[in-house]
Order: sequence, then structure tokens, then C-alpha cells
Amino acid sequence: MSSEKIELPGTSLSEKDFEEGKILYNTDEMHAEFAWDTGVGIGSYLSALKDGVILGSYCSTCRKTVVPPRTVCEWCFRPMNHYVPLQDTGKIMTFSLCYVTWDVQRIKEPLIPAVIEIDGASSSHGILHLVNEVDPQQVHIGMRVQAVWKPEKEREGAITDILYFKPSEEA
Repeated sequence: MSSEKIELPGTSLSEKDFEEGKILYNTDEMHAEFAWDTGVGIGSYLSALKDGVILGSYCSTCRKTVVPPRTVCEWCFRPMNHYVPLQDTGKIMTFSLCYVTWDVQRIKEPLIPAVIEIDGASSSHGILHLVNEVDPQQVHIGMRVQAVWKPEKEREGAITDILYFKPSEEA
């Protein structure tokens, strides 16, 4: 490829050309309405969260229980249509100390997102959630935690029905 500058025919435009009406253009506003279907697996998971239960799915071929539930096994590709309630306890597999919020605002006390291996699920299977009620310097991989739920009447069938995880009393 040559470093020679190539001149292309055309007319450059400026913002001023548009403001002064020298350019014919059209704008339109899109009014799109849509719905999102959670599907059978995630729909069951969210419904169970509203009831204060963490749900997983079990593959009888691979003998693995995964969370959140799936409808097809990731290893053998067979249907996973057996749902099982899991504990609302687990252990921290990995975590981070975040000194910015989700909308990139600086904060002094860190948020602690963590991947929690949920008790009752197969090893290395869990969910991402926040850890709270703990000194950030005390958080560690392997720390036992328990879910802190919204009051029952405030639950809506979302992952936010679990407010956060806190160190469990068994730790």
C-alpha cells in the first residue's frame, strides 16, 4: 500500500451546511416496542428467586448440577429438564474490589463483586453477585457466604431479589 494521498471527488460538508438548510435530509424517530422472553430455564430460575430459592438444573448423564439452570447440558448436549433447589450459601471463587460504581462514579468504600460457588451445584458453578457486611481486606477466595434476601413482599423475580451475600456464620 502506497503512502500517497489519494484525492476523491466530492464535496465536504459542515455542520453549518445542515443548520443553514443547504443539505436536504430527513430524521425519523423509531418507536420500537419489544418483549424479552426469559425462556424455560431462566424463567424458572427467576420465578424461584421470587420465592427465595436459588434453582439449578441437573444432567443425569454428566451428573452435574449447574446454576443458573440451562435447558441443554453444556458437556453432552442432552436436555436438562430436571430442576433442583440449591442452598443460598456458598463460597467465594473469585472477587474484585471496585472503587467505581456500575455507572463509573468514584467511591471511597469498594463494591465487592464475586463469583459465588453455590452449595448444591457442581464444583466451579455459581453466580456473580455482590458481597457486603465485611471488611474488604478480610474477603478471600474460599470465604463462606450466605445470601441476604429482599423482604418477601418486595421480591419481583430478578437476581436483585438477593440483595448481596455476606459472610456466613459457619465461616
